[in-house]
Amino acid sequence: MTVPAGTDSLTLLNDRLSVLREERARVLAETTLEASGDVADRATNVEALIRLQSLDERIASLELEIADSRRRPHQNGVVGLGDVVTLDLGDGDETYLIGPVEQAFAGVDTITPGSPLGQAILGAEVGSTVSYEPRRGVTMKATIRSAGQSLAA
Repeated sequence: MTVPAGTDSLTLLNDRLSVLREERARVLAETTLEASGDVADRATNVEALIRLQSLDERIASLELEIADSRRRPHQNGVVGLGDVVTLDLGDGDETYLIGPVEQAFAGVDTITPGSPLGQAILGAEVGSTVSYEPRRGVTMKATIRSAGQSLAA
C-alpha cells in the first residue's frame, strides 16, 4: 500500500483507528450474546468475545497514542515519536515511521520506539550517525538524513 505524500503520522493513526473500529463492529455483529446453541456455536461465540477484547485493548492503546501525539510538541531537527525519518542504513536511504506497531498497517515500514534502532534514533539530531545492536555481538550504524511529521515525496 502506498501512502500519499504529505500524509502525517496523526492521520495514519486516525486511519488505523477507523479500521480497528470497523473491524470491532463486524466482530460484534457476528457475536451472539446468548448462551444458547450447540457447543460449536458457544465456542465460536467465545472466540469472538476474545477477539473483541483484543480489539478493545488495541483501540484504547491507539486512542492514547493519538491523544499523546496531539499534546507532544515537535522539535525540528530531532527525531521524535510519530516522526517520519529517512535513514541511511548503509545501502541507501529508506523512509520509516517511528511509532507503535499499529502504524505499520498504514503501508509504511515502522520502527518501534523500543527496538534497538528506535532507541538509538529517538532524540538524535538530523545529520548524526548512531550505532545500535540489532542482536548481541552485531553493531550497525544509521545516519539520520531527515525527520519530520509527514511523508514527503
